[in-house]
Amino acid sequence: MSLLDALYQEAVLEHYKRPRNRGVLEPHDVAEEGVNPSCGDEVTLYLRFEGERLAGVSFEGEGCAISQATASLMTQAVKGRTTAEALALSERFREMLHGAEPDAALGDLAVMRGVSQLPARVKCAALPFATLERALERRG
Repeated sequence: MSLLDALYQEAVLEHYKRPRNRGVLEPHDVAEEGVNPSCGDEVTLYLRFEGERLAGVSFEGEGCAISQATASLMTQAVKGRTTAEALALSERFREMLHGAEPDAALGDLAVMRGVSQLPARVKCAALPFATLERALERRG
């Protein structure tokens, strides 16, 4: 299987074609937009909190399969987590994109590990998490 075949494996295409948690979350506490100007990927995250826990997470966006599939996978992975847990997951994901082996905490997000082999696509996969980090920082 070639690298591109591995990257666009069934799970990635499934999340791109049938994204989870897509649409505006109402009500939401924070909305944060992220744009990758080098390729045009866009994502807007909507977060609802119960204390420090992410009770609801959704996204809207457009762009390549990698950015949109990552957004879908990410919303599933962080829903129900605390802010600190979501930030820790973001750090693990970033490390994986830069060549670290995925750990069990990443769950389904590990399907994106092949992106580390394609430096031009790392920003595509990183966009949803970078947007999440800004949203969590904004909330304080």
